[in-house]
Amino acid sequence: MTESPEFAPEIMDYYLQGREDGRLRSGRGRLEFWRTRDVLRRVLPPAPARVLDVGGASGVHAEWLAADGYRVEVVDPVPEHVEQAGRLPGVVARAGDARALEDADGSADAVLLLGPLYHLPDRADRVRALAEARRVVRPGGVVAAATISRWAAVHDMIRLGRYAEESVRRVVDDSARHGLLRGNERILFTTAYFHDPDEILGEFGDAGLLEARRYALEGVFGLYADIDEWLDDPERRDMLLDVARRSEGEPTLLGVAGHMLTVAQA
Repeated sequence: MTESPEFAPEIMDYYLQGREDGRLRSGRGRLEFWRTRDVLRRVLPPAPARVLDVGGASGVHAEWLAADGYRVEVVDPVPEHVEQAGRLPGVVARAGDARALEDADGSADAVLLLGPLYHLPDRADRVRALAEARRVVRPGGVVAAATISRWAAVHDMIRLGRYAEESVRRVVDDSARHGLLRGNERILFTTAYFHDPDEILGEFGDAGLLEARRYALEGVFGLYADIDEWLDDPERRDMLLDVARRSEGEPTLLGVAGHMLTVAQA
């Protein structure tokens, strides 16, 4: 078994606050959740395939995957997340690091990295996590990884009215230039890496994952001030999700979405 690499303490401290479980279950976070679920339901092998949900947090996605009939195992470095996910019906959870998985070669049908790449500022670590996913998944299996878009923090701070604060503006502008966010309470996030939309293709390629396909998750809709009203109205929500699906691969919109999902077969 490979020794797990160090996990940044400020990132651990952030997730110990317990915010992650509710982030995708309410408010505008529902758009990211529903769009991620929509894409995964189209690209994953049929149930009861074995899905390794690496960095799966409290099991927000593992829960519906298990309900869909998948054999799901969550791997997460946060003890509270492991405990929460392990209580979900049909979900197994254990502690672990995306860069050093305990699983045998080719032992999973799909590996999800729906959070780890956010918090690996060094490119070598991100490629290492993707290479581990490729090692663990069977030939022909699916690897799917989520990334945060380069301008996401700037957009969020403008929407929240905090961009006018010089200290906030300096930090988020820097993240848009270089990708690295030094998060704090004013920005409502922790240390993170934000991808340029083309950058992830090189990281997938260096990990041996070729012919990757990118999906813009929220599209432009994550920028809308009244997005909650659309998501609360079933009729308007269906229209919005339909447009988001039809425009998910549009190259000019990839960097506008707050999050992007990249998928490849091993």
